[in-house]
Amino acid sequence: MDNFLALLEGFSVAMQPMYLLYALGGVLVGTAVGVLPGIGPAMTVALLMPITYSLDPTAAIIVFAGIYYGGMYGGSTTSILLNTPGESASIVTALEGNKMAKAGRGAAALATAAIGSFIAGTVATVLLSFVAPFVAEFAVQIGPTEYVALMIVAFLTVGALLGASVLRGLASLALGLFIALIGVDALTAQQRYTFGNPFLADGIDVVLVAVALFAVGEALYVASRLRHGPVKVIPVAGRWTSWMRKEDWKRSWKPWLRGTFIGFPVGTIPAGGADVATFLSYASERKLAKGERKKQFGKGAIEGVAGPESANNAAAAGVLVPLLTLGIPTTATAAMMLVAFQRYNIQPGPLLFEVEGALVWALIASLYVGNLMLLVLNLPLVGIWVKILQIPRPYLYSGILVFAAMGAFSVNFTPVDVFVLLVVGVLGFFMRRYGYPIAPMVVGLILGPIFEDQLRRSLAISQGDPVALVSTPIAATIYVILIVIFVLSFWLKKRQQAMESEVVEEAPLAVADRKEG
Repeated sequence: MDNFLALLEGFSVAMQPMYLLYALGGVLVGTAVGVLPGIGPAMTVALLMPITYSLDPTAAIIVFAGIYYGGMYGGSTTSILLNTPGESASIVTALEGNKMAKAGRGAAALATAAIGSFIAGTVATVLLSFVAPFVAEFAVQIGPTEYVALMIVAFLTVGALLGASVLRGLASLALGLFIALIGVDALTAQQRYTFGNPFLADGIDVVLVAVALFAVGEALYVASRLRHGPVKVIPVAGRWTSWMRKEDWKRSWKPWLRGTFIGFPVGTIPAGGADVATFLSYASERKLAKGERKKQFGKGAIEGVAGPESANNAAAAGVLVPLLTLGIPTTATAAMMLVAFQRYNIQPGPLLFEVEGALVWALIASLYVGNLMLLVLNLPLVGIWVKILQIPRPYLYSGILVFAAMGAFSVNFTPVDVFVLLVVGVLGFFMRRYGYPIAPMVVGLILGPIFEDQLRRSLAISQGDPVALVSTPIAATIYVILIVIFVLSFWLKKRQQAMESEVVEEAPLAVADRKEG
């Protein structure tokens, strides 16, 4: 009952006209970047972070949450009409959605994606509202030793399970941890890895590295792979109110619900995320289909759009559970949202619901509001989103680079930061080029200082006895859960790879692009 009253108070904040405008701006920007291939929510949050310092914490977090949800919606438009997923989680949507568009059923594909996203996002946000507070109540019992165990879970799962190679993921994580050590040791006041450079004495700003990796590195990588010539978009005919026929509703509502209850729990698992959830949903719908409907898979089955898009948006809400309650980001966008919290001296974790309860419940309430805004915006304004695809790519990516440089300079108003931006951005380009995932590096950079602080506290309490790190019941349970997560995550990955091998002939370019990224 207390949580319900807190949610109502959150709505009283989120429904204020100013916060409604921030939510609207966030979902508009998020949908736009979701539509554009290669520009995801993580890049957008990184780019906008330097210019949101003037906002109050609630407004900034609402904007970033709107971008996050909007990006999940927008990816379906370009997948269906262009066969180019704007987000990797929209690859499965392209398999059936683009076939529907080529058969003159693009409007139905867009409608079932938008409505399914709304239903899944709403149901998953309800689950978030009830699950997160209970997880937070349990997490309050966590001490330094248990927090070290949680950090190890985050490092190993994100480092080992994000990307195609375990070793490359761990190498990316190690690089992030190394950068996190640069600066002055808080305990001894000694400089570490600064090479006598006074500019490095304060460390390398997390926002600077994030903008470099997600904006500069990503822009350089995507621009290097752009195809030449005009973008051919399949047109959408008819009024949006007539896009869904009675038969379409009948075939879509069960996949919407199944996708929701597949996506949310997978999203809460470290290294699960929306990618795995969408492939599992698609596999489920393909297996459950019978007769003529089963034969339509690979040729434009509406269930293959409805289920994965629902799973995509439900997983987005699931990712917020470990982020808000444990302070553990399991995706690149969640990592950037963690940075946004930290910029306002707010640390997501067990005490977040107690210390910053008003902000958290306003955030959750804004997700309900933003979800409704996205449904209202996506169907009638699909023509505008299609127009965004016509923006000349050289202008788009040069604009991103200029905006990134301006944001980097505004962090400390020093040209050295722009130089660091360029160096780390080029590093990010080569990491993407040779298959090193970006997310583990960012997670290592963000959580590294927290891990070091908690590890020192644990060893100080135990007088230097390392056995104490695994001897408490909660810590031992966390390590057992780590093993379970690894087994479950590798099983999910195997299922996903099996699904990819089945559909590789239907969408070879999309699957290949994902494996390289």
